[in-house]
Amino acid sequence: MVAPAAGGGGLTVLLAPAKLTVSLRVTGVRRDGYHLLDAEMVSLDLADQLTFFPGWGLDVVAGLDLGYVDPQDNLVGRALKAVGREARVELVKRIPAGGGLGGGSSNAAAVLRWAGCEDLDIAESLGADVPFCLHGGRARVRGIGEVLDPLPYEPQTITLAMPPFGCSTPEVYAAWDALGGPTADGPNDLEPAALRVEPRLAAWRDALGDATGRTPVLAGSGSTWFVRGPYPGDGRIVTTTIPPY
Repeated sequence: MVAPAAGGGGLTVLLAPAKLTVSLRVTGVRRDGYHLLDAEMVSLDLADQLTFFPGWGLDVVAGLDLGYVDPQDNLVGRALKAVGREARVELVKRIPAGGGLGGGSSNAAAVLRWAGCEDLDIAESLGADVPFCLHGGRARVRGIGEVLDPLPYEPQTITLAMPPFGCSTPEVYAAWDALGGPTADGPNDLEPAALRVEPRLAAWRDALGDATGRTPVLAGSGSTWFVRGPYPGDGRIVTTTIPPY
């Protein structure tokens, strides 16, 4: 997704949409420890913004505070190296880190789109969510994230409840293993493990459920909860799904 370049000057400005995992089943574990999934993912109009300049490195110039970001060792820099390109990237960060919305993966995918790279093997080498983020829209995602089956676009409005803390994806999968590989009652098998890793999630789930009268679902490994429909309020963002690029 390309936005108009502010002020001209031949700059390239790309949007990197958030990824929402609306359902997730863990179907197995590979010998190398990676977990196999059968999931449905959609792209949202909540998006980071990347502006490409001559030079090298990553600067977070506005939006959410990510703390220290190594300008030489991050997913944007790794994606540039993977396609043999150089750029200095200014990032406006709107997708919270650690929220399960694939912000870093979408940033990497935006770099691949900027470079004209559609190679899913390169995308997978950067992270399990990058192949979907490169394609966008709505898809069934299997394997560790590299097998994509596009699904028809369905316009939807979704409310996200975004806690002021994140969840570590490796810790959540480790907890899923330690719990014996539970299958959740709802659409996301990782919910029990995420609640084990971060018990504060329960209060956010219950608050969103009480405010909307709907049953919240955890986005991927967390920490974001979501319900379908528009329910604005404190700590929430109302967003919509978008078609593929």
